Amino acid sequence: MSAISHRSIATNGIRMHIAEQGEGPAVVLCHGFPELWYSWRHQIGALADAGYHVIAPDQRGCGQTDGPRAIEEYDILHLTDDLLGLLDALGEERAVFVGHDWGGPVVWTLAQRAPQRVRAVAGLSVPFVPRSRSDPIALMKKRFGDDFFYILYFQEPGVADAELDGDPADTLRRALRATSTRETALGLRPLPRRGAGWRAWLPDPGALPEWLTRDDLDYYVTEFTRTGFTGGLNWYRNMTRNWELTEDLARTKVTVPALFLAGEQDIVAQFMSDAAMDEWVTDLRAKITLRAAGHWVQQERPAEVNAALLEFLASLD
Repeated sequence: MSAISHRSIATNGIRMHIAEQGEGPAVVLCHGFPELWYSWRHQIGALADAGYHVIAPDQRGCGQTDGPRAIEEYDILHLTDDLLGLLDALGEERAVFVGHDWGGPVVWTLAQRAPQRVRAVAGLSVPFVPRSRSDPIALMKKRFGDDFFYILYFQEPGVADAELDGDPADTLRRALRATSTRETALGLRPLPRRGAGWRAWLPDPGALPEWLTRDDLDYYVTEFTRTGFTGGLNWYRNMTRNWELTEDLARTKVTVPALFLAGEQDIVAQFMSDAAMDEWVTDLRAKITLRAAGHWVQQERPAEVNAALLEFLASLD
């Protein structure tokens, strides 16, 4: 089996960096925040060895992929059109799309917008959630009131950027450790909104978790030191715009074969339920919960995630 190769392709007006390996049916792995193609380092070879053409892009504004300046160029239409353009550039009519964290909403939405290009879809950590009746940012403001919530903190351009960019190593160490296990997730204590920020909300985790080596962290730090975090933060700044742009999808169900997998201790479950999937995802092959796993599930528990993905892929044949 060949090693992972890297190249850039043109898609939807940007240059996108992709890592790829293998031959066969296409599987596209879409990362979240703050992540990169590298978040799938344990999956790429395993899926390629099983007979798939695996493609893991740095998504818009991240890693070695272009990051436009305008915030509105990070809305859900741009993000999903990037993936359609990726298929076109690779000469692929369809692919299985797997998304983790923010990659989840991107691939779920792609399955709604262009089911003819989506052979199947898998969401890790973030379930499919139907479009809300109200602006999600307005709902968060009502729910959290004067309490700190990171998505609301991310909304003001330049504020979170300055804090996260100020010490990328500390930012990433906190993000990747503090939401990976129950013990550290319990440290995410309620804080007053005024005067609070990322470091106040995420506890200092001390040592790295066993699933993250120093070399792994260094890769992330090198990339985010070069690019900053603004590209990924701009995804959050389009949540109201995304809600406005997807009115036509309000009654659209996900009809392609689907899988949902999450860690038992993922803090996302505290504010995003997977209950609606039973009605809205019409060919949901499985819901899998990995015990004692946190948010970064494909990095924390690669063997189990790989096994689940391979079983799901085999069910499509």
